[in-house]
Amino acid sequence: MKKKIDHLPDKIPVFPLSNFIIFPRTTVPLNIFEPRYIDMIDDAMKSNRIIGMVQPKKSDQSIPVLYDIGCAGKITSFSETNDGRYLIVLNGISRFKIIEELKNEKPYRECSVNFDNFHHDFEETKEEIKFSDLELIFKDIKSLFVKEGYVVNWKDLEKQNLNQTINTLAMASPFSLEEKQVLLETTNLNERKKKLEEILSTYAVDNFNNKTIQ
Repeated sequence: MKKKIDHLPDKIPVFPLSNFIIFPRTTVPLNIFEPRYIDMIDDAMKSNRIIGMVQPKKSDQSIPVLYDIGCAGKITSFSETNDGRYLIVLNGISRFKIIEELKNEKPYRECSVNFDNFHHDFEETKEEIKFSDLELIFKDIKSLFVKEGYVVNWKDLEKQNLNQTINTLAMASPFSLEEKQVLLETTNLNERKKKLEEILSTYAVDNFNNKTIQ
């Protein structure tokens, strides 16, 4: 595992995006249209194709403070639209910790990062969670998705392995920026499942309270 970590760069461009997280071994499409991030993708495609996704702590600042933990991904698909947008697919590699932000002359931000605390992101672990354990999560999260107007192909989701299912739910769920960050920073699948349950229970309580008040 150490060898794989050694091959990751210690400096990466970062893409701050609110309410958006990725996990290792997950794949997400991105629509890139801002000029600074077009430049970032151009530069990444010329080198190792790795960029870091990280959430800003507040989105209303011109240069928002970033959370310390993000996830690096590799661009595995790239196409350009007629109006100059980039459509990319990003494959999650490993989470990282930001050591410091680097000064540069580029329009996008770069950070010195360390992957050492996340060597288990490369491990093929078989954790003792069964799909039957997820029945309540699926029930609660389906009702939340319907309430928020989210559309999910549940049949396809249920075909994924357990790790992918929990991570996909954590990524796609209409949770707050802070709640998604908590899920991103969990150390393993079991902890992520517990945090997911905890977050969902607060939404259930809120819904109950709202009905009671009315």
